[in-house]
Amino acid sequence: MKNRLQLIVFLLVLTAFFYFTNGHWTGKVVGILSILVTISVIFIGIVISLENRHPTQTLTWLVVLGSFPVFGFIFYLLFGRNVRKRRLFEKKAKLDEQVMLKLEGDYRIIDEHFEKIGDHQRQMFKLAQRLGKTPVSFSTETHALTNGKETFDEILNALEHAQHHIHMEYYIVRHDELGTKIKNILLRKVKEGVYVRFLYDAVGSFQLSGHYINELKNAGVEMVPFLPVRVPFLNNKINFRNHRKIVVIDGTVGFVGGLNIGDEYLGHSRHFGFWRDTHLKVRGEAVRSLQLIFLQDWYYMTGQTLLTQIYLSPDLMNIDIDSCGGVQLVAGGPDREWEVIKQLFFSMITSARESIWIASPYFIPDEDIFSALKVAALSGVDVRLLVPQKPDKKIVFYASRSYFPELMKAGVKIYEYKKGFMHSKIVIVDKELASIGTANMDMRSFHLNFEVNAFLYRTNSTQKLVYEFLQDLEESKTLNLDDFEKRAIWYRLFESTSRLLSPLL
Repeated sequence: MKNRLQLIVFLLVLTAFFYFTNGHWTGKVVGILSILVTISVIFIGIVISLENRHPTQTLTWLVVLGSFPVFGFIFYLLFGRNVRKRRLFEKKAKLDEQVMLKLEGDYRIIDEHFEKIGDHQRQMFKLAQRLGKTPVSFSTETHALTNGKETFDEILNALEHAQHHIHMEYYIVRHDELGTKIKNILLRKVKEGVYVRFLYDAVGSFQLSGHYINELKNAGVEMVPFLPVRVPFLNNKINFRNHRKIVVIDGTVGFVGGLNIGDEYLGHSRHFGFWRDTHLKVRGEAVRSLQLIFLQDWYYMTGQTLLTQIYLSPDLMNIDIDSCGGVQLVAGGPDREWEVIKQLFFSMITSARESIWIASPYFIPDEDIFSALKVAALSGVDVRLLVPQKPDKKIVFYASRSYFPELMKAGVKIYEYKKGFMHSKIVIVDKELASIGTANMDMRSFHLNFEVNAFLYRTNSTQKLVYEFLQDLEESKTLNLDDFEKRAIWYRLFESTSRLLSPLL
């Protein structure tokens, strides 16, 4: 399949070359080009139909290819190929499974704590363990961090106190004031003999300067891009991005959540102003799970296996087990057999008895999640959705809004955050069970991105998330269905067009 598509691209480029270099051939070449494009579109349409994708995705691709043959063809080459993901990431998936099975036996599962969990929450944790291969920990302290300043104050302080190793994994890294602060700390720590390993997504951080990277590399920091893309049209991996944000220091403290490395995440953007986001500080047993997620990604990109006790011995001193609650760090991505994050969100939504509160900057649910939310609201569950009032990605923003009328008709309350840009990725169920991490409530996080989320049960952090969510609603506008349906016709048209493309976003 890959070779055939590359051949088609080559033929198109070759034909275009003759078209622009030999006027005598113009008529014939235009005809040949039209035939090639037509054949290519038909061929891809047949392939898509035979791939047994979700009907919505199949129909969307066929509509795009039929309406915009040339654009659709190029877009398909970039984002549409349904490669065999398990085969593409076979090496990584194999190590992931072996490591997580080994980890399962190392956790201290105290029966009396596990028994405190309700039946439906216990079922969800078992599902997470089966899909994500990570057990629940009752020996982990968590601290919810609710803005960029609070988060990076904690991260910078932890970096300064590193003694053996620093592991960092980010989707976006910028060479700005915050990026420079972190760089300078890493340069200082590597001089002190601390091992520093840094994974950054090659596409998310494509603007990161070579000077920044080389300065760290030359000092001894191991800087590694995740799935670099040199020729976009011919690379199957361009669509699978590492959206994780992970910091692990000395194997004893970790951070995970929605904040990348950049000044805008501190609220320094003129356009967005205040940046509302959520991160999680983790200390104790579950740091081992976060560490292993990093080490598995590191192994996949470098071939280095670092599964030694020095990296996998979390500090359990001064951990108050009785007050910890349950904590489970779960990775999802195209290397997994199941759509892990989506399945866990679905389990949370369908297990709710009283309330489902969701905050997400991008809301493009698939049919399963969309239906589950409507059914929950129709059943009397208090379903609330918090989204940004201002967009950072317009097509995604308007695609999100196309789902609102049907949700509101079912009884879902929708709020638009007014204070700044809302980038939190939170799900809270019955004020006891919560998820916080890197995954948005959208199809890209469900099906394509490498993500990591923490699932919390009856932790102090869960209660803080509940409090902060209610505070955020005070800074938000409640959407009214009658008023919302009075929006201009061109807004509705753009929303509907964006919605049509939503399976591709």
